Amino acid sequence: MPDLKRTPLYDEHLRLGAKLVPFAGFEMPVQYPGGIRAEHAAVRQAAGMFDVSHMGEFRIRGSQAVDLVSHVTTNDPSSLATGQAQYSVMCHEHGGIVDDLIVYRHDEDDLLLIVNASNIQKDWSHISSHLGAFDAGMIDESDETGLIALQGPRADETLAGLTEIDLGAIGFYHFAVGDVTGVRMMVSRTGYTGESGFELYLPAAAAADVWRRLEAAGSDVGLVAAGLGARDTLRLEVGYALYGNDLDDETSPLEARLSWLVKLDKGDFVGRDALRAQKDEGVGRRLSGFRLTERGFPRAGYEVVFRDSPVGKVRSGTMSPSLGFGIGTAYLPSDAEAGESLQVIIRGREIAGQVAGLPFYKEGSLKR
Repeated sequence: MPDLKRTPLYDEHLRLGAKLVPFAGFEMPVQYPGGIRAEHAAVRQAAGMFDVSHMGEFRIRGSQAVDLVSHVTTNDPSSLATGQAQYSVMCHEHGGIVDDLIVYRHDEDDLLLIVNASNIQKDWSHISSHLGAFDAGMIDESDETGLIALQGPRADETLAGLTEIDLGAIGFYHFAVGDVTGVRMMVSRTGYTGESGFELYLPAAAAADVWRRLEAAGSDVGLVAAGLGARDTLRLEVGYALYGNDLDDETSPLEARLSWLVKLDKGDFVGRDALRAQKDEGVGRRLSGFRLTERGFPRAGYEVVFRDSPVGKVRSGTMSPSLGFGIGTAYLPSDAEAGESLQVIIRGREIAGQVAGLPFYKEGSLKR
């Protein structure tokens, strides 16, 4: 695969027999020999670990670091205590989403932004265009950072024997810095699966050794390595949005049901005027969940018919391993109600479905 980057865990994926595919400019594991359904089930029932080292990490420091991040994101980073994180989005002036991201507050003037791999260059340019107005500097730490997501109801049990960090004291969207297997890292109570677990931010050079130690520590509890395929089915079951599918430059957070991330009263930020106008006027469409009531696989890009008219495409879709039926997301009229009928065009046939509330899967181990 020419011109694709590799994460520091590439050799581990080869050792485990992963099927590698191009993703966001990287050569990434989509699944391992056991298959996506087995990986999905392991995360729901025991534990799984994912290589997410392709994600981007921007460090922002300076006396106005918080002010800069507040200006380029819709949420309010000034509300974060040290050791706390928040989900947020960056918007264009017209209100479309540049990217969704997580903001970590390490200190009064030290923040870490985690951005999507496919948007690293775009996000860097977007933030850089506002940097000159603030007493702050930005460093791209993406290439030096490894990131392992350890997820599932037995994730705590797997990690506990490898660290002296009090894992039980780390609340949802909080983090601690300490040693795991003798490696200094940030251990964050975050994830993308709807299950309990952690994301481990560590030096890229140490990632392979830590991966193997986690693998050994989890062998007695059923931990498996999991790829992009299971990551996608897991996140869709719990209604987590994916940039490039559910979110994009022409979609606003109000349309994407992320209005809870938009703090219009915090002060000026990029896109505020457009989002305030949109809130006052109301939105004509919203991201909605749906389920199929006939057998079918609603892949992204398939046409959706609602109230006898085409309304757009499936944004995310899969056959839910946990629930046993097809699920997906689409932008529907804002007055669409759960239970209303719709159809997805699959191979030229109208497959029946209905609007469904999110999340689809509500039995996860995650305690917020």
